[in-house]
Amino acid sequence: MTDANEVVSVERVIPAPPEKIFDLLADPARHREIDGSGTVRDPSEKSERLKLGSTFDMKMKMGIPYTMRNTVVEFEENRKIAWQPRPKRFKKFGGRIWRYELEPVEGATLVRESWDISQETGMKSLVAKGGSHAAKNMEKTLERIEEIVTR
Repeated sequence: MTDANEVVSVERVIPAPPEKIFDLLADPARHREIDGSGTVRDPSEKSERLKLGSTFDMKMKMGIPYTMRNTVVEFEENRKIAWQPRPKRFKKFGGRIWRYELEPVEGATLVRESWDISQETGMKSLVAKGGSHAAKNMEKTLERIEEIVTR
């Protein structure tokens, strides 16, 4: 069972069809464009469109550069996609889930982004303190997604 404090979500109605938003989310090469935290760099190698079970390494930088190995753990075409990153070198740590849920509404899409630390391992209590910071970054991410898909 997930503790309510372990999942932080933000929502935004974006005036674009779910397919257009989903295509953006399913392309790791474009994650840097949408990242509201400023930590995402580029995939370590040429990426392909994501599907359930896909893995992709993402170069990151928060002070120092590092790489995260991401696994797509939830996937419903044009409705939901989620990946779980773990440090490439220290696989016993990490495990939070970044989830995007898309719900069609009249002339737009309700996009919900969630930061779910229910499966976080290693330093869960420390990571949990970042919930409000994650929410601010997710709001920026949804704003960037809207800018991109409505150009």
